[in-house]
Amino acid sequence: MKIYLFTILSSLALLTPSFADETKPNIVLIMADDLGWSDLGCYGNDFIDTPHIDSLAKEGIRFTDFYAAGAVCSPTRCAVQSGQNQARIGITAHIPGHWRPFETVQTPLTAMALPLDTVTIAESLKGAGYTTGYVGKWHLGNGPQFQPEHQGYDWSAVVGGAFLPGKFRVQHGDKSVQPEPDQFRTDFEASLAVNFVEQNKKKPFFLVVSPYAVHIPLASKSAVVEKYKKKAAERKRDLPHPVYAAMTEQLDDLVGSVIEAVDDAGVTEKTMIIFTSDNGGLYRRYDYTPEADDNVTSNAPLRGEKGQLYEGGIRVPLIVKYPPLVKPASETSTVAISYDFYPTVVELAGAKLPANQTIDGKSLLPVLADNTAKVGRSAIHFHYPHFHHHRPASAIIEGEWKLIQYLDNTNKVELYNLKADLGETNDLSKEKAGRVADLNKKLKAWQSEVIAAMPIPNPLHDAKRAAEWWNMRTGAPLDSAARKRFPPTEKDL
Repeated sequence: MKIYLFTILSSLALLTPSFADETKPNIVLIMADDLGWSDLGCYGNDFIDTPHIDSLAKEGIRFTDFYAAGAVCSPTRCAVQSGQNQARIGITAHIPGHWRPFETVQTPLTAMALPLDTVTIAESLKGAGYTTGYVGKWHLGNGPQFQPEHQGYDWSAVVGGAFLPGKFRVQHGDKSVQPEPDQFRTDFEASLAVNFVEQNKKKPFFLVVSPYAVHIPLASKSAVVEKYKKKAAERKRDLPHPVYAAMTEQLDDLVGSVIEAVDDAGVTEKTMIIFTSDNGGLYRRYDYTPEADDNVTSNAPLRGEKGQLYEGGIRVPLIVKYPPLVKPASETSTVAISYDFYPTVVELAGAKLPANQTIDGKSLLPVLADNTAKVGRSAIHFHYPHFHHHRPASAIIEGEWKLIQYLDNTNKVELYNLKADLGETNDLSKEKAGRVADLNKKLKAWQSEVIAAMPIPNPLHDAKRAAEWWNMRTGAPLDSAARKRFPPTEKDL
C-alpha cells in the first residue's frame, strides 16, 4: 500500500485538491450499450475487427471478471451515476420496463428517473473543479427535468432515435449541435465527444460517452456489413449477425476517435480512459417476434444473455488506460462492478464522496496500480425482479460461488462454481445444501438492507395468458404469436 500511494503522490501529485487544476487528470468513460463479454478481439473474438479497443487493452489493464451492475441498461446507468447498487434507488429495470400482467407474480414497477437529490458522479467531480460532459444515451428519465444538465453535467447532447442517417437527433441538452445529413449515429456521437475534448483540453474534464451501439435495431454501413457477410460465408458462421459485427466495428471506430482526440489534445499522459458495457450481449429479442431482427450474438463460453443473471447477461468487458499508473498489457481477475467507477474517479480527481449518500462502490485505484490487488469486498449482489429474457431473480457472487435465487414463487435456486464452471452448466444446489443455505441467507440479508422491491403473488394469474407481453407505455398487449415461446429453451440460449 505504501508503494501504491507513493506511486500516485510522488509521480503525479494528482490526489491532493490543493494542486492547480492543470495537474488534475482528465477522465473519459465510454460505456457501450449491449456489448457482450466475448465480442472484442482482446476478449478472444476472432471474427469482429476491434483494433482500437484492442490497442486500448495493450496500453492498459483488462478486467476478466468485471460485472455490469444490471442485466439491462437503466439499472447499470443508475449505478454508475450514483455509486450505489440500483436496488437502493429502485431503478431495477430499463425505464419503463416490460409487463406480463397474467404471470404468476406481479413484478415491481421500476422508478422512472434518477432522483434529482442523488449526488451524481458528475456533481462530485464538479466540486473538484472539473468541467463535465455527457454524450449519447441517458435512459435515466424521459422528462426534461431529469436530463444530464440537471444531474451535474455542464454540457450534454442526449441523442435519440435510430442508427440510420436522418433518423436521429439531439433530444436533450445542446440542440444546436446537429448531425450531418448522411451521418450515422455512432459517427455523430464520436464527433460530439471529439469536440468536447478539443474545447476543454486546457482544464480538467470528465466526459461520459454513451453510444447507443450495439443495441438493436441492427443497422450499419453497407460496405462494412458486406465485409462481414463475406467473412461469415467463408467461415460458415451464423453468429454474430453480420450487421451486429459491423456495428461493433463502428463502435470501435468511435473509441479510436476519442483516443485520437485525447492524443491530439496533448493530454494522453494525464487522461484516464475507461471502456465498458452496460450489460451483456443480446442473443435474441425478448419477445421473439419473427419479423424482428435475427439472432444477434453469442456470449459463449458464457451462458445466457442480456436480461438474465447468468454470466452472459452481467459479465462485461472493462479496460482502463492511464499511463501514469497502469502497466501496459496487464490483466486482472479481481472482481469489480459498475458502481466502483464512482469512488475510483473521485479518488483520482482529489474530489470528495457525498457525505450523506451510501456508496457501495470500491476504488479500483489499488488494482490499477497492482493487478493482484483486491478491493476489500466479500460479495457482489444483483437484483432483477422482472420478466424479460428470463424470470425474476436475485443473485450473489462470493468468491468462486454464485447463487441465483428466483423470485417467481417457485423457491428455486441454482448454485454454480464459476472457477470450475464458467459456463454455468452444472447446478450444484442439490449437492451443496450448506453452501446454498449460507448464500441464500446472505442474499436475503442484503435484499433487506437495500429495501429491494420484490414481486408479489398475482391475483390475476392466468396460466393460459401468462406468456402475453403488454406495453408499459401504451397499456396494450404486444401482437406477437412468437411471444408464446417464452421462456426460451436451453437450446435457444
